[in-house]
Amino acid sequence: MTHRYRSHTCAQLRQADVGSNARLSGWVHRIRDHGGLLFIDLRDHYGITQCVVDPDSPAFALAESVRAEWVIRVDGEVKARTPDTVNPNLPTGAVEVFIREIEILGASGELPMPVFGDQEYPEETRLKYRFLDLRRERLHRNIVVRSQVISSLRRRMVEQGFTEYQTPILTASSPEGARDFLVPSRLHPGKFYALPQAPQQFKQMMMVAGFDRYFQIAQCFRDEDARHDRAGEFTQLDIEMSFVTQEDVFQAVEPVLRGVFEEFANGWRVTQEFPRIPYAEAIRKYGSDKPDLRNPIEMQDVTEHFRDSGFKVFANQIANDPKVEVWAIPAPTGGSRAFCDRMNAWAQGEGQPGLGYIFFKEGQGSGPIAKNIGEERTAAIRDQLGLEDGDAVFFVCGVPAKFFTFAGAARSRLGTELDLLDIEQFAFCWIVDFPMFEWNEEEKRVDFSHNPFSMPQGELEALENEDPLTIKAFQYDVVCNGYELSSGAIRNHRPDIMRKAFGIAGYGENILKEQFGGMYRALQYGAPPHGGIAPGVDRIVMLLCHEHNLREVTAFPMNQQGEDLLLGAPSAASPRQLRELHLRVNLPADAKKEA
Repeated sequence: MTHRYRSHTCAQLRQADVGSNARLSGWVHRIRDHGGLLFIDLRDHYGITQCVVDPDSPAFALAESVRAEWVIRVDGEVKARTPDTVNPNLPTGAVEVFIREIEILGASGELPMPVFGDQEYPEETRLKYRFLDLRRERLHRNIVVRSQVISSLRRRMVEQGFTEYQTPILTASSPEGARDFLVPSRLHPGKFYALPQAPQQFKQMMMVAGFDRYFQIAQCFRDEDARHDRAGEFTQLDIEMSFVTQEDVFQAVEPVLRGVFEEFANGWRVTQEFPRIPYAEAIRKYGSDKPDLRNPIEMQDVTEHFRDSGFKVFANQIANDPKVEVWAIPAPTGGSRAFCDRMNAWAQGEGQPGLGYIFFKEGQGSGPIAKNIGEERTAAIRDQLGLEDGDAVFFVCGVPAKFFTFAGAARSRLGTELDLLDIEQFAFCWIVDFPMFEWNEEEKRVDFSHNPFSMPQGELEALENEDPLTIKAFQYDVVCNGYELSSGAIRNHRPDIMRKAFGIAGYGENILKEQFGGMYRALQYGAPPHGGIAPGVDRIVMLLCHEHNLREVTAFPMNQQGEDLLLGAPSAASPRQLRELHLRVNLPADAKKEA
């Protein structure tokens, strides 16, 4: 036993090691006193081994002094546990180490939060003492899984013929998207670098430079408010390909995502062929462009059943505005007045006037709407939706562009409340055919709907001859269980098409040159058709670990206010630093009071 600290890890000892000597080092996970026998569960990165010390051992006195989370080394003999004390939940559960010698390697002060167990603690405590939080089994496991997922993604990309390249972290500010994190330049007073929101322009210029199939595990930064599924600093699997169609991108990316999810699914099903759902269909069926397909509810248009009906609340709206529609949200097994009233109250709590409904029992539709539209129309709605006794249906009326988000939220609520979700699966889909342009009601003009650098379907001919609001883009999202993992697009690689597209949105060529000069210049010199995508690694890991917050799969996250409570960032710069950067801080009045 020559190694200073260990002959084995705390996960290695087995029945075959009985009778041998072992040296282990780790953290005291838990101590139990059983009538003179002290049991110490010793933990390291790999696992836990039960250690035992009795009063006859020369190490007993020192063993009595150790406390939870002290770092110790133990030497002892490996013995078999008695059959009634075997722990089948531990890989080392058939053996234990009888301690002859203990060395204290690192004592611990009083813990601000225990490591043993999985209790909930305030976020402020968890982030300030993140090094303790990361010792906890679930979080420790999540971070290991994150590393394994990244390794798997990298391996799968290489196997698909992609090559990893690095792009700069200090770059130019982007006028599009979220706010940039800015970094002042010491050598160029008054000027700033930006941390990249994504390597978008660089990876496109890699295609112009002829590198073909690029990928990168990229760190990205956006100065925006944190949410449970969004953070200011995040990681993405950045991908770009040359001489490809939209379908080529799908065929390259699907095996990577499907493979990594199957590898870490732990028995959950994974979609084998990702369905392609047009954006307009996703909005109509699910009320969302990131639908959770584990929920079987699909909404339908039932406007005609209410036109000229006795339910004047809907009929009058339909008569007065051709844009008004009535959407039905089926609710299998939701057919009771109590449940329908509860959903109606929920809708009012969401700022809606209510949520009309019909529920079915004994072959009849019940509720105020059924009484007003009559048996024939009620039966027609039931037949269209395939509903049975014990089911219900809810209705939303208005201009779909204004209510679809609420309708989607109601669909999600129904799926959860009625326990309709087929939970144990990762349900993927592609959302395709996003609109290229949209109407900006505030400024009364046509504007880009999402990504101004997507190739319009129909290219230049469509831009010159079609209504801009009907033009779709070669733009797509990949969605899993209601989370958007990534947006992507076939890029607009032709300067003439780009000038026309920006012109429709009211931007002259001068804007292209001023704000996107590097990219616009690159496209003048023989750019190949290219496209890509960038799935979010953090969200992938969050789904695979069955977590609902990115902070549970990030080693050192910030809080919702964008603060690093562990190291104290952001922090004030010293006067010397500010002088070197030629900066003067101009605090707002409320910040001055706090200071």
